[in-house]
Amino acid sequence: MNVRERFRTVLDRGVPDRLPVTTHHVMPSFLDLALGGIDNDAFFQRFDLDPIVWVSAHAADAARGTRFDPSHTPGYLEARRVISDEWWFSAEPIVDPQYTTVRHTIHTPRKNLTTVLQSNEHTTWVTERLIKDPGDIDLIAAYAPLPVCDTAAVNAVSAARGESALIRGTVTCFDLYGQPGCWQDASVLFGIEDLIMATYDDPDWVHAFLKILQARKMSFVESLRGAAFDVLELGGGDASSTVISPKVFDAFVAPYDAPLIERAHAAGQRIVYHTCGGMMPFLERIADMGPDAMETFTPVGMGGDTRIGEAKKRIGDRVCMIGGFDQFHFFTRCTPAETRAEVRRCFAEAGQGGAYILCPSDHFFEAEIPLLEAFASEAHACLY
Repeated sequence: MNVRERFRTVLDRGVPDRLPVTTHHVMPSFLDLALGGIDNDAFFQRFDLDPIVWVSAHAADAARGTRFDPSHTPGYLEARRVISDEWWFSAEPIVDPQYTTVRHTIHTPRKNLTTVLQSNEHTTWVTERLIKDPGDIDLIAAYAPLPVCDTAAVNAVSAARGESALIRGTVTCFDLYGQPGCWQDASVLFGIEDLIMATYDDPDWVHAFLKILQARKMSFVESLRGAAFDVLELGGGDASSTVISPKVFDAFVAPYDAPLIERAHAAGQRIVYHTCGGMMPFLERIADMGPDAMETFTPVGMGGDTRIGEAKKRIGDRVCMIGGFDQFHFFTRCTPAETRAEVRRCFAEAGQGGAYILCPSDHFFEAEIPLLEAFASEAHACLY
């Protein structure tokens, strides 16, 4: 099988020629610090992993009053930002002795929204939430352009790669900083602790907020027909069982993400639901939403709760499973033999019958080269 055929086979819950082996995002800091600044393609080639190409592409439409932001240079995994006369951005650097710090302002006719992001060489995080008052969500509903996919741009990447890589995207995230799932996007914009409290103090407001974010994501999903993605990501860590209860999941996560999955299927797209954190109490709940695949199956040693063999027995006949590999303990500070043994354990517990992609449970920031080599080569020996 070629790379794309192998991935598509397991995403459709089939049996491939061998165990697919890949990684989630390849972090730029790892490429720079450990591998001399090579690009993603060179990384996958260097370690003989099955390549993934991420594509983020939004379209602007002058007829609808939207245009690309001339001040925006897309960063890691970002699409070009779309603005209008009623929704536009400015940025102001803030002096900080340790981190790159920027205050971003979204300008609207009624009120400006601000958020502060900080970054180091590895990642970016939020230090000031965008949504500070209950009425702020009304500005999103009134003025934020509805995102649509640039299908031609996606198809150009797909055509250029042919059968050599999986083409993967995400359901659109909020501008500046967001997550693909509705609840998860709201968590980033308002703060997870405050959002959980609001489900008790003002559940009607939380539902209104989620409906606004869902409408934005639905606009994007409905524009996906004909886009040559192999799979798109939905979800995020803030809907993990180590963060929220089953009651919150049932009331505030599934009702908003399940319709997006259904509509994505109607548009001819596959969906992988991403849950970095605890999953075991939610396995059937997530599968019930109808995704084609689930990730990340984070093991206990990585701060999750997954027992991957049990997960395979419970939902392995319903979805493709992606992940389950403990990159903290087996990409660093162990022997190649121990890494190979962990690959074999994952294959034995989750790979039987296909429908499994060996992958670290989310991205990694450090790894020892011999252990990456052992990870890939042992997976190539896991044959069906």
